[in-house]
Amino acid sequence: MNRRLAATAMMSLCLAACERQETPAPPPAQPAPKATTAAATYKPAESPTLAEVRRRGYVRCGVHPGLPGFAFPDVRGVWRGFDVDICRAVAAATLGDAAKVRFIPITAQDRFSALQKGQIDLLSRNTSWTFARDAGLGVDFAAVTYYDGQGFLAPRTLGIASAEELSGARICVQAGTASEANLSEWFNVRGLRYRPVTAASEEEARRLYESEACDVFSADISALAASRSVMSNPGAHVILPNVISKEPLGPVVRQGDPTWTDIVRWTVHATVLAEELGLTSRTVEAARETVTDPQARRLLGLDGDLGPLLGLPKDWAYQVIKQVGAYHEIFRRDVGADSGLNLDRGLNALWSAPKPGLMYAPPMR
Repeated sequence: MNRRLAATAMMSLCLAACERQETPAPPPAQPAPKATTAAATYKPAESPTLAEVRRRGYVRCGVHPGLPGFAFPDVRGVWRGFDVDICRAVAAATLGDAAKVRFIPITAQDRFSALQKGQIDLLSRNTSWTFARDAGLGVDFAAVTYYDGQGFLAPRTLGIASAEELSGARICVQAGTASEANLSEWFNVRGLRYRPVTAASEEEARRLYESEACDVFSADISALAASRSVMSNPGAHVILPNVISKEPLGPVVRQGDPTWTDIVRWTVHATVLAEELGLTSRTVEAARETVTDPQARRLLGLDGDLGPLLGLPKDWAYQVIKQVGAYHEIFRRDVGADSGLNLDRGLNALWSAPKPGLMYAPPMR
């Protein structure tokens, strides 16, 4: 009896062991899906602004009514200047023709409302990027095209070496601008007195300054240089070394059309990248036949499909560079060595220049 029980127990153990061995193996692992790139999976929203620009046949660009070096009609009525060239670059990118722009002169007081109401597609008018404007006006700043700051223009005969010496001075400034607020803050923080002499426009402020209705003139340094360039004796006036604010200037668009914002942003970046890569309006056509640098080939539309991501043709950046130029060409002819302003690159030099500046564009890839 004991042997029979022992045999039965042994058989039970053997059966249990067999059941464990016969447990089915897990199914073979499936191969992982192939990775896809963002360009292959993402389709950006179509830009209603771009669609309207193409239907209309031109870009409506809001500019300064008359600021030498930045936006002004020449003796033949042709608009010239740094901000004007940014408008032309956008037209070249979107319509393939830098000439397809209507320039709409806009005052400082009306510039944002004109954009909000849809009267212009783009504001390119020496406008500073600030928190309150970016977050509170329903607009987007697409890029920085010029790093500026507020300063002071004074008669050389006064012998003033620093703005710290301006206590009690009469200072001309344009009303309703960031310059007016900056002036108040700077003097109040230092416990200095001054008397503001406000004007409706930069041109009026310059006339008041020239007529000695004020002692000094305060505005962005680029605007001061522009005003000085048209005075009867530019050498009789000096821009003081003090810079009392940061004024990053650049094109502005309406919120709600992110693809249009990207188009304007990357148009600016394309000019900066062109300078980095050694491309100019004169050399880009030949370079398109010989260039081997991968980033340059993508910029010129020879490789990749980056333009179509924004609803643009593959050669959009080539058209910008060919028709308007690289950043250094635009700077030099409008506000630099080839202009009446003769401004130094300073902060607007490339990040990689011998004297590095702040100009830096994201990679084209």
